[in-house]
Amino acid sequence: MINSMILDLNRNGSAIRAMFEEGAKMAKEFGRENVYDYSLGNPSVVPPQEIRDTLLDIVANEDENVLHGYMNNAGFEDVRTAVADHLNAMYGTAFTSRNILMTVGAAGGLNVILKTLLNPGDEVITFAPFFGEYRNYVRNYGGVLVTAATDPETFLPVPAVLAEAITPRTKALIINTPNNPTGVVYPESLIIEIAKVLEEKQKEFGTSVYLISDEPYRELVYDGVTVPYLTKYYRNTVVGYSYSKSLSLPGERIGYLVLPDELTDADEIIPGAAAANRILGFVNAPSLIQKTVGRCLDAKVDVEIYNRNRELLYGKLTEYGFSCIKPQGAFYLFVKAPDGDDKAFVAAAKKHRILMVAGTGFGGPGYVRLAYCVSYDMIERSLPGFAALAQEYGLR
Repeated sequence: MINSMILDLNRNGSAIRAMFEEGAKMAKEFGRENVYDYSLGNPSVVPPQEIRDTLLDIVANEDENVLHGYMNNAGFEDVRTAVADHLNAMYGTAFTSRNILMTVGAAGGLNVILKTLLNPGDEVITFAPFFGEYRNYVRNYGGVLVTAATDPETFLPVPAVLAEAITPRTKALIINTPNNPTGVVYPESLIIEIAKVLEEKQKEFGTSVYLISDEPYRELVYDGVTVPYLTKYYRNTVVGYSYSKSLSLPGERIGYLVLPDELTDADEIIPGAAAANRILGFVNAPSLIQKTVGRCLDAKVDVEIYNRNRELLYGKLTEYGFSCIKPQGAFYLFVKAPDGDDKAFVAAAKKHRILMVAGTGFGGPGYVRLAYCVSYDMIERSLPGFAALAQEYGLR
């Protein structure tokens, strides 16, 4: 028999991917324009023109032996230096190339740092609702994922609940802000409280608790909201970043880890993460796209496109009687299932060819996630279906 974990994944695969594949089948049956797929966080905004121009220039002019060859497991030195300098200019930090590890997206980065830190039985805390793949990433290395409930009205973490969740076995806390699936951004005041709890628990148990900040949505914020840079608040912070959303490059699988010198055991963690990158089979992040993003660190996608979608979808759904908080970042709405049954709500929406994902998979039962990184036109075409769905549930 195959590995039991993989067998379990076969039987209970990603609800997001399953719905995405269902959408492809429905598109063939009803026509793509008649299916309203809000299942997958696949950016609809095209990458900045600088990406294409830089790619072409690199392919035409870089030394091909260097460009397509092996490099340091941590990535090209010049790219890591450029990333460090960019972060220092943005956030007043003092990183060098030593503190940057180029990774195969944020997912690859999370797996690298968890491989580096975890021993079997170690606990990793995250706040619910959360990106469901955290379960698998932690389980990959024999860790135990522990969920801490958030405030049910705001989806913000509650420091007292976090304090109760930390034990002598706690090795890390994963934070995701802006958050998938809620779109919530954790304010600075809350980050300070979380850091205080972690410091107190480190002293109480005589352990190191690492804060892993998963930041693929950092640049996707609205209404002037600021996302705190967490290394400034807690010294045992590791940052995982991805260009999948900020530059609309999810298929290129490129990101980085920030591993500050201030980390406890930094002299072991920094080379250890590079070793983990190698033995996990990544070896190094893709070379061509490394070089490209290294030259395009100031490029941006047009976030106003997502904001326009946000305003339309949030405004109409609340007008129809659905309940959800207005997201401050990312590109998701986390909508309350009218009768509390998220799976039944997903099934009911599917009858109107609206595809969304049950919140149960995110540790948020009773809600559904809608990814509004779609065309504005699709949102408009889906509105009669939402209106009919609201009527079915007695909201209108």
